[in-house]
Amino acid sequence: MGVEPLAPKPPSVFRNYISLVGAAIVIASLVSVFLLFLLEITSSAENPYLGILTYIIGPSILMFGVAVVILGMLLERRRRHRAKPSEISAYPRLDLNDPRSRRAFFLFLMVTFVFVSASAFGSYRGFEYTESVNFCGETCHTVMKPEFTAYQAGAHARVGCVGCHVGPGASWYVRSKLSGAYQLYSVTFKKYSRPITTPVHNLRPAQETCEQCHWPEKFFGAQLKTITHYGYDEQNTKRTRQLLINVGGGSPVTGQVAGIHWHMNIANEVTYISTDDHRQVIPWVRIKDRQGNVTEYFDRNRPLTPDQIANGNRRRMDCVDCHNRPAHVYLPPDVAVDQSFAAGKLDPSLPYLKKSAVELLSKSYDTTPQAVNSIASGLNDFYSKNYSDIYSKKRQLIDSAVAEVQRIFQTYFFPEMKTDWQTHPNNIGHLYFSGCFRCHDGEHVSKEGKPIRNDCDICHTIIYDSARPPEQNVKTGSFKHPVDLGALADHKCEFCHKGNKPFQHPVNLGDISQFQCVECHPRKETKLPAQ
Repeated sequence: MGVEPLAPKPPSVFRNYISLVGAAIVIASLVSVFLLFLLEITSSAENPYLGILTYIIGPSILMFGVAVVILGMLLERRRRHRAKPSEISAYPRLDLNDPRSRRAFFLFLMVTFVFVSASAFGSYRGFEYTESVNFCGETCHTVMKPEFTAYQAGAHARVGCVGCHVGPGASWYVRSKLSGAYQLYSVTFKKYSRPITTPVHNLRPAQETCEQCHWPEKFFGAQLKTITHYGYDEQNTKRTRQLLINVGGGSPVTGQVAGIHWHMNIANEVTYISTDDHRQVIPWVRIKDRQGNVTEYFDRNRPLTPDQIANGNRRRMDCVDCHNRPAHVYLPPDVAVDQSFAAGKLDPSLPYLKKSAVELLSKSYDTTPQAVNSIASGLNDFYSKNYSDIYSKKRQLIDSAVAEVQRIFQTYFFPEMKTDWQTHPNNIGHLYFSGCFRCHDGEHVSKEGKPIRNDCDICHTIIYDSARPPEQNVKTGSFKHPVDLGALADHKCEFCHKGNKPFQHPVNLGDISQFQCVECHPRKETKLPAQ
């Protein structure tokens, strides 16, 4: 009696066109991810696209390939089961007593362990990379260039973007990624606004971000601040002011609860209603002090109806209501040029350099290259035509000035995104924007007739001003304007002080336009009146 030969074992369900295509995708993506990983760890320069390819796109393609392989195997198993149910069962059989099945099972476990470990590492690196400054600032070059450039030039350049825009916790992380998905759609289909609007309405509360480093209970005392300003005259006349900023305290334990940070005292509660998206117009303010006393202030120039107050979008004041540009500051031309003078990057011996630089920075340009070329030709033409001797003798200083003014423009002005200092008001101070005067303008009055004070002494004490006569700098005290303002005394500072031009007189001065202010306005010790 002969022995029947064993039936040939059917080929693996892996042998189908779909799974083979998936395997090709897996192998190609594995090789690519491995090479990209080697390139990243050996490269000295960081590249945002390299991280995206290595930890996001590459692993995503790998997972897609694995899914295609599994899909092909399932479809092939179903096809064979329907064709010959006796040839292959609906589900795979696992018999560890069979050496071949046992080896295949342990091989599967080993491959799965390696794959899961690699996936976990790649997922963590992908998460870490999406939280990095390079990912936030450089992935969308044109769109985020203004914010990223200003961030690098700001005081918080060593704080990661996610420290303020996301913060700790899973819920805000998920919210930020959902927002990022829409932003990706906006960038892909060019649906984003120009300029990018400030996310004042969806920022995490300052108590969970700013106050992790800046502790309100430890604020106290005053801070010395020196302001150096250069004039628009031929000599670029230097003016220096020193003042004490009354920072004040947030806790009676560390000092008197007074000064600027009185607003942030934990026991005080300041609530307001704004009528614009950027919170620049504030017609109603409510203050609840430590004793529980409540006072409401109404802007008598822009009063709200009871219904508007009842239904208005109320917000409790926190850090970002004043410090609204903590990491992305776009300096006005006037301030940026003054800083370059003070840092020695611009030479005040070049006549009218302040005036020329500010005028060139303030022009309207369509592109950055156009602005860079215009600044170079503008400064060279000005000195070659008006100061030929200086142009020939101090050519190196002029070239340095050109380079510095170009740097200022490329740091704070972005015509492609229609972004500059005017599109993003800075609420610190009150010189070029309303800032403090949004509430402290003397026009917000309670029902009892009590106004929100706008005295200069509330926030700062002048201790030195080079524009004053020497005998007046012996004593400290309130701010005294260097000239008698006359009819202009009732206006806010921003009425005269422009960030992109010298003061323009409200009337045509004619032949006396070149006179100094004090020749018409005698210097007086007159305190600025309430506005």
